[in-house]
Amino acid sequence: MPEAPQMSKKIDSQWNRSRSKVSTVQAPRSQRQIFAQPLQAEAFDAFGQVIEAGTHPDMVINRGNCARFHDLADLDFSDGRPGISVFSAKPCRLPLRLSMMERHPLGSQAFIPFHAHAFLVVVASDEGGIPGIPRAFLTNGNQGVNYARSTWHGVLTPLAGDGLFAVVDRIGAGVNLQEHWFEQDYLVNC
Repeated sequence: MPEAPQMSKKIDSQWNRSRSKVSTVQAPRSQRQIFAQPLQAEAFDAFGQVIEAGTHPDMVINRGNCARFHDLADLDFSDGRPGISVFSAKPCRLPLRLSMMERHPLGSQAFIPFHAHAFLVVVASDEGGIPGIPRAFLTNGNQGVNYARSTWHGVLTPLAGDGLFAVVDRIGAGVNLQEHWFEQDYLVNC
């Protein structure tokens, strides 16, 4: 097993090579297409929660200097513990070729951006253990999402520059990732 510094160099090399391969996808006429709608809590409710500061805080703290928007996501884990990670994702261009969706049966997964750039959110209901027809949402740059446990979703998709996100999800033993590869891709656009 390689030592940590060698493994880190290998991962860095793979990451840098993969970052240079982002390209725009041209839509064939027969392609299945999905158009993103603005992300709104009511439309996203079946898949999880939208994480954002509303117009009215739940409380004002720190002697009136800080508005707290309280308890915005339902963290749900079968076992294990909640963990906070940071993800750095390469930017994508639209239209996005959606070949695969994934889900996490053992816990919810929240994505909170460190930037004020929109990102694409793709979700689908479960239809007999596979994703149904995907739906796409476009954040407003000040929103994050929390995918409910077992919600089919696309991969992290920043659209403007590198995406840096805080991720809150389950840390623990067991297989917490299921992937589904479509026979025919979808193209997602705004």
